[in-house]
Order: sequence, then C-alpha cells, then structure tokens
Amino acid sequence: MPYASNDDLPASVRHHLPPHAQDIYREAFNHAFAAHAGDPRQEEAAHRIAWAAVKRSYVKVGDSWIANSQR
Repeated sequence: MPYASNDDLPASVRHHLPPHAQDIYREAFNHAFAAHAGDPRQEEAAHRIAWAAVKRSYVKVGDSWIANSQR
C-alpha cells in the first residue's frame, strides 16, 4: 500500500519524524514496495528499508529525530 502523502503514513511515523524525514520515509517506502512486488513480506521489507533511509539522514536524540547536519 504505497502512501500518496505524508498524511497517509502510519501514526508512529507522522508523530515522531519531522516533515522532511517523513518525505524520505514515504519515498523510500513507495520505491521499496514496488521493488518487492510479489514478495510475501513486501510491506515488512518496505518499512525496514524506509526506516534505514531515514537513519541515513537523521539520528534519534532522546525522543526527537534530528538531521545529521544539525548535530
């Protein structure tokens, strides 16, 4: 189930990530979801890949996600 906008993302993503990180998550998820078509764990893989994409640009400090450039 690809996400058309950040408003469609799971609540756990929307409530914890800043808007730019949500963009990264959504785009990575959608790409991975399409790339893993036919895989019985398609959605699970897409979520893992999306979180990995976010973690390349953001780091969790306490309860907040901060862009790597702001550290």
